[in-house]
Amino acid sequence: MKGDWIKAWSKAPTSGDVATKQENCPPKQKRANGLARVAAGWLILQSVLLTPAFAAGEKANKTYSELLQQIEAGQVSKIIIDPAQQTAKVTLKDTKRSEYEVTLFDKYPEIYQKVRDSNKQGEKIQLDIQPTPDHSAALGLVANLLLILLVIGGLMMILRRSTQAGGQAMNFGKSRARFSMEAKTGILFDDVAGIEEAKEELQEVVTFLKKPERFTAVGARIPKGVLLIGPPGTGKTLLAKAIAGEAGVPFFSMSGSEFVEMFVGVGASRVRDLFRKAKENAPCLVFIDEIDAVGRQRGAGIGGGNDEREQTLNQLLTEMDGFEGNSGVIIIAATNRSDVLDTALLRPGRFDRQIMVDLPGYNGRLGILQVHARNKKLSADVSLETIARRTPGFSGADLANLMNEAAILTARRRKDSIGDQEIDDAIDRITIGLSLTPLLDSKKKRLIAYHEIGHALLSTLLKNADPLNKVTIIPRSGGTGGFSQQVFNEEMVDSGLYTRAWMLDRITIALGGRAAEAEVFGEAEITTGAASDIRYVADTARDMVARWGMSKLGPMALEGSSGEVFLGRDWMARSECSEEVSSEIDRCVRSMVLESYETARQLIRENRQLLDRLVDLLLDQETIEGEQFRQIVSQYTQLPEHQTADR
Repeated sequence: MKGDWIKAWSKAPTSGDVATKQENCPPKQKRANGLARVAAGWLILQSVLLTPAFAAGEKANKTYSELLQQIEAGQVSKIIIDPAQQTAKVTLKDTKRSEYEVTLFDKYPEIYQKVRDSNKQGEKIQLDIQPTPDHSAALGLVANLLLILLVIGGLMMILRRSTQAGGQAMNFGKSRARFSMEAKTGILFDDVAGIEEAKEELQEVVTFLKKPERFTAVGARIPKGVLLIGPPGTGKTLLAKAIAGEAGVPFFSMSGSEFVEMFVGVGASRVRDLFRKAKENAPCLVFIDEIDAVGRQRGAGIGGGNDEREQTLNQLLTEMDGFEGNSGVIIIAATNRSDVLDTALLRPGRFDRQIMVDLPGYNGRLGILQVHARNKKLSADVSLETIARRTPGFSGADLANLMNEAAILTARRRKDSIGDQEIDDAIDRITIGLSLTPLLDSKKKRLIAYHEIGHALLSTLLKNADPLNKVTIIPRSGGTGGFSQQVFNEEMVDSGLYTRAWMLDRITIALGGRAAEAEVFGEAEITTGAASDIRYVADTARDMVARWGMSKLGPMALEGSSGEVFLGRDWMARSECSEEVSSEIDRCVRSMVLESYETARQLIRENRQLLDRLVDLLLDQETIEGEQFRQIVSQYTQLPEHQTADR
């Protein structure tokens, strides 16, 4: 018997075999196997709980046959039978070993017969039957009750989840706007700098909410909507937070994309629910960020449309200025794509005010830098005025990122405070890219040096060019092998008004790298390094000829912005000029570019000795600052007046 058990055990599958088989089973079979294991475990537990103690057999030291022999021999004085556990407790007449237990069979009539015969012979054997309490029925009931409770609990969990899913389905059309009775954004108008004109416009909205009687006394009505328009990063969302912090009225905020769903009618339902809640808490503010996600031009695309976005927009138009009106609810929206918004959304009565939040000027950049420098430790030699002059065209987000990058570089270099070097490196990192390992001495490095010196030399020699800031051949992330950087005229950049002479010099400077390669290495050795320069030259020259009237064709706008059909524009774009005029535009563009290229090559040719000296210096230093560059150039030629000014 024992050998058979050992053989069976040796043939049993190992845990690795079972795991392998389970991995190869399909999902349904895995679930079935899991249920089978649970059922088997439950049966084993019941058998353990319900089976009477079987250890008595181990305690027995006599067999059933030996008990019968002792009864016949007259050695037994008392027998107590426990039918529940099928054991017999035997008491002997011998005092040395007076008691022991014997395991009985299912039926044991021989004991009764032997005891009866012995008593007839005068042995007087006492026979008692004392069954132990049988708890198997109670344990079985408890086990089954536990199983029933587990099943009921599982069903309750399933029902609860289905109920929650049903509740979510019923709330699918509810507004998801974040609501607060008193907006605690932690931002006030004092924390917003660089957009003073927009702040003044919005200050009236805050005053209207706080003291409406001042305006209603003279017949003024509360504006229904304020649309903030501007490039990314100029502070539109920050202004909305400041309005919420200043007004102290109930405030709803959400994104335009939260209205849009794939199910028909959900967006319109959310708009209705939003305005219902807003009217219940009037006067209040509702801020919708990126409203172009829901307010795009209707009928966009071929054959118009009747999609979910249009139904949402229709409901928004009705709620803002429909039959009922929305007295006491001011809608503040932000977008950087005002050109794609529907005209019905922009009319007076809906968005009464459209506020431009443009890129900050010098004073605005200085104010923004002062705000972001409050928690920065700056060195005494750092001038925020200088940083503001060096960053024309930067938005508020760019300036915040600039100060943060400078702080990160300071911590990386284990310095105690932010210095000019960290500010300069942060500007280069944002505008050009991350600095990489310098190139080893090679033909490629010398070619890049000639290319960049070509740009830098022309930016120093040309009369209407902006002065050079620095030139370097340290590569940057993105594939830039080096760069020549100018300090642009902040007034010109901020105003967006560029002169024809300045733009022609910009084209010539852009072609300076290609011209240096051609003059030094020959036409056969020019490279693709000027690809981006040539693209810029082509675009600028075409705009000068066809859009800005800066050519012999005269002051005529011969080309306009292309109509985009999927933004609601015309499908068939009308040509604004004839084929003959289009050919003339191409000839003017080509003539302008070739003249600038010839000017660049001539200047490089005339200053070849200066070019070689600057290249050798750049290969040695890898970076030449603008002031040092101008000092070297002044030794060979006369600089323009604006280049000799102290900077």
